[in-house]
Amino acid sequence: QVQLVESGGGSVEPGGSLTLSCTASGHTASLYCMGWYRQAPGREREGVATIDEDGVTAFANSVKGRFAISRDNAKSAIYLQMNRVEPDDTAVYYCATGYQRLWCGPTTSEGMDFWGKGTPVTISS
Repeated sequence: QVQLVESGGGSVEPGGSLTLSCTASGHTASLYCMGWYRQAPGREREGVATIDEDGVTAFANSVKGRFAISRDNAKSAIYLQMNRVEPDDTAVYYCATGYQRLWCGPTTSEGMDFWGKGTPVTISS
């Protein structure tokens, strides 16, 4: 129904910046919530940032003030601008979305029915 492809992952020094992209294809109309989640080895998946259809954003406390999320509906894409990255930001980052009009925020993925394969981000010095 919806396919998501992430890009932009890679390696960056602590304190540096990186921008991730996610492009959706298929039935992209009426996608309510889109967001970024991440999973580090040995850890549970955690939400990073979300953005709803009106452009309202929400961030995990761990990235608040450092990351920004944006949405381009014409391109069916979202982006994650990562600034002042830290070693704990190392993880595989996943793009997710869905049609369900549930709470849109990084504390849940309940309404996220479609997921990308992920793009790895490594923060190291």
